[in-house]
Amino acid sequence: MHSRILRTAALIGVATLALAGCSSTASGGKGEAPQNEKSTLEIWIRTTPGSPSEAAQKAMVEAFEKKTGYKAELTAIFDDFETKLAQRAGQKDLPDIVMNDISQLGTMHTQGIVREVDTKSVANAKDLTPQAAAAGKATDGKTYAIPYSAQANALLIRSDWLQKLGLQAPKTWDELETVAKAFTTQDPDGDGQADTYGLAVPASTKRGYASWYFSNFLWAAGGDFIKKSGNGYVPAMSDPASVKAMEWFRGLQCEAKVVQPGAVSMDTPPTNEAFETGVAGMYLTGPYMMPRFDKSLGADKYEVVPAPKGPKDATVLAEGGAIYLMAGSENQKGQEAFANWYIGADAQKAGMEGTNGTFSVQLPVNETVKVSDVRDDARWETFATAYQESGRYAPNIPSWTPVRQMTADTVNALLADCSLDLTSELSDLDGKLTAELLTQGILKK
Repeated sequence: MHSRILRTAALIGVATLALAGCSSTASGGKGEAPQNEKSTLEIWIRTTPGSPSEAAQKAMVEAFEKKTGYKAELTAIFDDFETKLAQRAGQKDLPDIVMNDISQLGTMHTQGIVREVDTKSVANAKDLTPQAAAAGKATDGKTYAIPYSAQANALLIRSDWLQKLGLQAPKTWDELETVAKAFTTQDPDGDGQADTYGLAVPASTKRGYASWYFSNFLWAAGGDFIKKSGNGYVPAMSDPASVKAMEWFRGLQCEAKVVQPGAVSMDTPPTNEAFETGVAGMYLTGPYMMPRFDKSLGADKYEVVPAPKGPKDATVLAEGGAIYLMAGSENQKGQEAFANWYIGADAQKAGMEGTNGTFSVQLPVNETVKVSDVRDDARWETFATAYQESGRYAPNIPSWTPVRQMTADTVNALLADCSLDLTSELSDLDGKLTAELLTQGILKK
């Protein structure tokens, strides 16, 4: 994973150098590309070619063309996405629009490959939820991305197991641990075997999954990976609230032993299987998993409830897709029209309706649109409420990836080796985070 971080850093350097002459373009200054509103918008989306997700997004692009008269062409890329984007940056021939995770804003802004968005030119931006509007801003306070889809985590739990054991869905951390222990020790599936566990956890270091998942519990305890302080950031993993969150989370693995076997080597695909095959009875995840679990497990076998409240609250990770207006485009009006159309009420509803069971919009970012306008399913309302009331995005620092990876390495190590000294490991982690924040130029001065 360290090699992945170095490779990403190298790509950032390549893209930044390649676009050094285009930085004025990104801000609309001298060197701006000649404009042609009739030129076809080249749109890249990070998803698997030939997938249902690509089909759903193509349907949205076609609807955009029909509605606005602009021409656009969608290209789906998954493997080596960053490499291919860096190559195009080196050629000073970026696509007009990139649809990527909102968590990539800091990196793409640092690379200098996105232009600032004038929200006055994107009229529907006024209807963005406060969280979505804030998520599109970089550390300089300016907008460089327009979120088009949101999601936040909630707890999926086997309702049939609850019924068999006479239990209720947990509302607090203590209740979650109680239910998890019961699911692990009381044979909720009735097969006479000790083969069930309480909680499904993707705790692999791959792509920082351990940190990504742990964030839900860290923030609910009032802790943090890094925290804003004055004119910068400082590390926060050895703060009392963060230590308390790690102690509790680690206890599920090392003491209560309610986490599925092999969790420390699992990313999301095998963790998804652990839940749908009846290995684990609870899973904190996003709404995008429901269509799959409805088919594989059965909608009648599980329910969706709010994440249990931690020592502070029930804050959960919020994520989603965003539209990036790339630097050097010869059709800036078309770029803005696409962003404006996608976050409009009609497109948000169409995206929630989806194509062949695949949704291009999970939860609306337009606050005039309600999930109930499209979906007659109370479970979606649970996710929507989680986003609106408890959702929190990762901070848009210059590069979140190394912070997530460093913290994932430590969280994973503490879960994998129960003999490690927790306080010492978190203190060491804060030292690494301090160095990283200094490297990024955002350490509090």
